[in-house]
Amino acid sequence: MQEVKQALVNCNWSLFNDKTCHINVYGFSALWKFIQQWKQLFQHYTELQQALSQKGYNLSPQFTQLLVSSYCPRSVNPARQLDCFIQVCTQLQMPTEAFREKDTAVQGNIRLSFKDVVTMTARML
Repeated sequence: MQEVKQALVNCNWSLFNDKTCHINVYGFSALWKFIQQWKQLFQHYTELQQALSQKGYNLSPQFTQLLVSSYCPRSVNPARQLDCFIQVCTQLQMPTEAFREKDTAVQGNIRLSFKDVVTMTARML
């Protein structure tokens, strides 16, 4: 994790947080390519809301703020930090994939049992 932290910095030269850097050596190459794609999107937009919308997430400003405050509480302006953007996107990706598994008709809504919710949540931990 320390080596990854040394290799990655935000646009303002601050270090990425520990949670974002918790990967193994084998995943670093794929992560680097992925980060470059996210970085291009991140630099194109001035607001996190716009960037997430471009990625296909139709989220309310209130929910976006909840994500930012949950995953990036350390920064004065976390929406302008690349690692915060990446962390929010990865946190959205896991439930999105779980949702898509259940949304076989691609209708945008699903019906879940309690067992389904617990199973989906356990997979995300």
